[in-house]
Amino acid sequence: MKLSDKAFFRIAMVVSVVVFLLVVILNKRILNPPTEFPAFIYKLPMLHAIINGTCAMLLILSLRAIKGGNVAKHKLLNITAFCLSAVFLLSYVTYHFFVPETSYGGEGAMKYVYYTILISHIFLAAIVLPMILLAFWYALNNNIAKHRKIVRFTYPIWLYVAVTGVLVYLLISPYYSF
Repeated sequence: MKLSDKAFFRIAMVVSVVVFLLVVILNKRILNPPTEFPAFIYKLPMLHAIINGTCAMLLILSLRAIKGGNVAKHKLLNITAFCLSAVFLLSYVTYHFFVPETSYGGEGAMKYVYYTILISHIFLAAIVLPMILLAFWYALNNNIAKHRKIVRFTYPIWLYVAVTGVLVYLLISPYYSF
């Protein structure tokens, strides 16, 4: 039995809502994390920035590949970016399970810049996940017309989220207490 686009859309939405709720629960410290955890947990924010930066580069290279007609390279770059994003998500959830949220300590105009970037990053990250899942679904099912249509919106949002993920890290990293 082949899964329909409508059924997959529902699955993508459920997955996206579950991920979003999990992130909210972890950020609000609703669960009681262990008091002791491995030291590598403190290295995860830097890993997140590296993954985001790598995804941004992969997305740019992917666009160049498809514009140059290299579908195989485009597919490989996107699958790599998708897998890295999945690793990022698992790592992000792990980090926020163990470590309380860090507050931004900057003042003045930079505080407004930081929060503008952070809020847009969070909002668009929540929106782009189901779009990415659908874009992959259409591509994997060779529905190129629908893939192109959704990617016109998905690509710039995913790229923005990847780039702003790095910026958020660079702006908040001086305020980590570890």
